[in-house]
Amino acid sequence: MSSRDRKLRLIRSKRRVRFLRHQWWKFRKFLNDLKWRRPKGIDNPMRLRCKGLPQRPSPGFGAPKEIRGLHPSGLKPVVIHNVKELEKLNPTEAIVYVGRTVGRRKKAEIVSKARELGVVVANER
Repeated sequence: MSSRDRKLRLIRSKRRVRFLRHQWWKFRKFLNDLKWRRPKGIDNPMRLRCKGLPQRPSPGFGAPKEIRGLHPSGLKPVVIHNVKELEKLNPTEAIVYVGRTVGRRKKAEIVSKARELGVVVANER
């Protein structure tokens, strides 16, 4: 089994736990903003890690080092802003995101050059 196959298998099998703030189910104002906030109250049962409450983030939930930060395709994401940066990349290792400040005309140039070089562009449209 190649290292790329091993990485893809690790990416697919990784646990994906969504950590939500304490009492997100109780208040409507939290439903619009479902992101983690650390429980800080003195008697907060979630902070005390009481049974039956949602889990808190801890180092054990992290991804293995070899796949940390990789795109689900197993490629390393790289943000580029011009064609010159694109030519330096290896198409078997990197997936490209065109920078958000790049205009429509230059983005079209980058996408066409990427197709020639065989590089995958994640945000083509």
